Amino acid sequence: MTHSTSKHHLPAGSTASGRYRTAVTPESAGWGYSGLRVLELPAGGSSEIGTGPEEMLVLPLTGGCTVRCDGQVFEIEGRADVFSRVTDFAYLPRDASATVHSEHGGRFALPSARCDRRLTARYGPAEGVPVELRGAGQCSRQVNNFCTPQTFEADRLISCEVLTPGANWSSYPPHKHDEVTETQCVLEEIYYFEVAPGPHGPGIGYQRVYGTPERPIDVLAEVRSEDVVLVPHGWHGPSMATPGYHLYYLNVMAGPGAERAWRICDDPAHGWIRQTWENQELDPRLPLYTANGKGR
Repeated sequence: MTHSTSKHHLPAGSTASGRYRTAVTPESAGWGYSGLRVLELPAGGSSEIGTGPEEMLVLPLTGGCTVRCDGQVFEIEGRADVFSRVTDFAYLPRDASATVHSEHGGRFALPSARCDRRLTARYGPAEGVPVELRGAGQCSRQVNNFCTPQTFEADRLISCEVLTPGANWSSYPPHKHDEVTETQCVLEEIYYFEVAPGPHGPGIGYQRVYGTPERPIDVLAEVRSEDVVLVPHGWHGPSMATPGYHLYYLNVMAGPGAERAWRICDDPAHGWIRQTWENQELDPRLPLYTANGKGR
């Protein structure tokens, strides 16, 4: 097995630290705001979490858990895996101490953002997560908007899940958000991947990131489950699901702007692709699932 050696492609296990299978901090990424940790707990296991200057989510990838924070207790049902259903989650404010306990064990993503305001700890029900179907044809994908500006209050953190059926492309046309303009806002972005396995072993996908002459970046990574791709700037996309393997990725974004917003600009060489969707049907496999676990 070979992996990209790009500093922006972090293969599974390469950032493991103690109890975390994945640990990306603003310092390790070389930027100022976005972070992601993936906590693994055995059956009956618990972990203490101090959020410090970051707001944070507890988002099950596999399994369920009980989260205690600021005198509140949140029972998170979770899910079997990221391809089975929309999950519930918990929000942890900055400067908080929390305990995550899992009776049956599991893996839990902790998307985070350096922030200023201290909000209240809250529970996010799975039934309250808007499921958006974007694109058409082989650009069809599903977006679970659990922590976007229009769906859930946070100070800086923006996070969502994208499910791309096998042989489809998402994050397409390529886009960027690295300038302060009417059509962009500056956001650092993390892609965390899971790939549905096939009958004979793990699946693969691909991720492209490329820059401008003024700000170069060049990534074409073969991604597997638990790989991470960092996007400090530049055009990113497509995210490519290979035939036979559904592709999942968790996006984590944050930036310095006073407004918590997601504004993007398409690569002008490829933005015309959106016009072709008007004459194409949505992929009939979507949604892959909803909060009750059932797709079409």
